[in-house]
Amino acid sequence: MFSRLFAPRVTAHAHCDLPCGVYDPAQARIEAESVKATQEKYQANEDPHFRARAIVIKEERAELVKHHLSVLHTDYFKAPHFEAYPGLHDLFNRAGKAASAAKASTDPATGQALLDLIAEIDAIFWETKKA
Repeated sequence: MFSRLFAPRVTAHAHCDLPCGVYDPAQARIEAESVKATQEKYQANEDPHFRARAIVIKEERAELVKHHLSVLHTDYFKAPHFEAYPGLHDLFNRAGKAASAAKASTDPATGQALLDLIAEIDAIFWETKKA
């Protein structure tokens, strides 16, 4: 009797957490641009207080890049995408490692390397959206 009383009356079905339209590599790119810009500002300024703040901001932004990449990798891309783009897992792995490298560095070249990998992910993402 209790099982019927508390049984769900409606069953909902969904293919993902939210509509797939919420996913976009632009979020990772914007944060990565901030990482690189902060690295450049760090290099252009000798003030130790400014530099300390720049490091904190850069590390926060790099962590956000890693988060956005992880969400794309695990929530948006599905098995058919990985079959169509066999290097995609590796690309995400390299991008995550590049985000870690940029987080640990004040060299804008690491920020640019991260942006380059995100651009590759972005190109694949938009190809999958056309399909």
